[in-house]
Amino acid sequence: MNHAPLPDSYGRLLTYLRVSVTDRCDMRCIYCMAEDMTFLPKAEILSLPELERLCAAFIRHGVRRLRVTGGEPLVRRDVMSFFHEMGKWLHRDTGQPGLDELTLTTNASRLAEFADGLHACGVRRVNVSLDSLDPARFARITRRGNLARTLDGIRAAREAGLAVRINTVAMAGVNEDEFDTLIAWCGEIGADLCLIETMPMGETGEDRTDHYLPLSTVRRRLEQNWTLQPLAYRTGGPARYARIGQTDRRIGFITPMTHNFCESCNRVRLSCTGRLYTCLGHEGSTDLRAPLRAGEDDAAMMDHVRAAILRKPKGHDFEIGRDADDPARVRRHMSVTGG
Repeated sequence: MNHAPLPDSYGRLLTYLRVSVTDRCDMRCIYCMAEDMTFLPKAEILSLPELERLCAAFIRHGVRRLRVTGGEPLVRRDVMSFFHEMGKWLHRDTGQPGLDELTLTTNASRLAEFADGLHACGVRRVNVSLDSLDPARFARITRRGNLARTLDGIRAAREAGLAVRINTVAMAGVNEDEFDTLIAWCGEIGADLCLIETMPMGETGEDRTDHYLPLSTVRRRLEQNWTLQPLAYRTGGPARYARIGQTDRRIGFITPMTHNFCESCNRVRLSCTGRLYTCLGHEGSTDLRAPLRAGEDDAAMMDHVRAAILRKPKGHDFEIGRDADDPARVRRHMSVTGG
């Protein structure tokens, strides 16, 4: 069988797949979801064996990093069976298709329950979404989260041997006074921190124009108190890192608005409904569920994938404050696409 790699029309090679296993979440973060969400009918969601088959096909064609996302992936029933199957692709014989890394993005609300199992499946690193260390503020941002439960999950992950990166969406007037506190706390617990500019995806009931905070401004402020030494370190994603001299931990910056990072994009996203998104900032997608359920074999499935990747745009065109009827506005929620 032909296991040729998957280049796009700009010469970028696909090596990183982010797969959403559910659109459901036990939180309703103000930058991600509306408070009253209507989730997808279960019949539209791919079964775990269907997701496993698609992911395996991607791995055979050169994907080396697989990140499991949601919604909140750990609310998916029997999700550990998916991690177990994907973990079998780690550490395969040299020269054979396989994964270098299997990772997870989570809000950590259920991480205490699953941390040991994730490590047993081969997960060695997790990203945890955490936008405030203040319990009341955390509750307001997440609309229903419990900070103590999230912190318990982070603690369990560290005890299980998982490296932790804290993902914090930087929001003006919401949490911009906490970044110094978060840096110090991450230093204390031995975690990296990644700050993320808010992205205009879906209607959330909040005005993200008011919340938008360019990380170029944030970095200048941080450099008044912290020594930031640029690093060449990469995890395969869009973050650009620096080492914090005072804590010896890394801080990452994801800047979709102020610095387009698309020139080296090696990623695509597979939604829980089987839609393949080749760019987070464009609505265009390819339906893989229909041919999958119609019985097409893996070779035919990958023909659809290859054609989609060749249509991958050169870059996104996110813009804060677009009118609701602007055809370039991304209307799907982040939870639909996967983080």
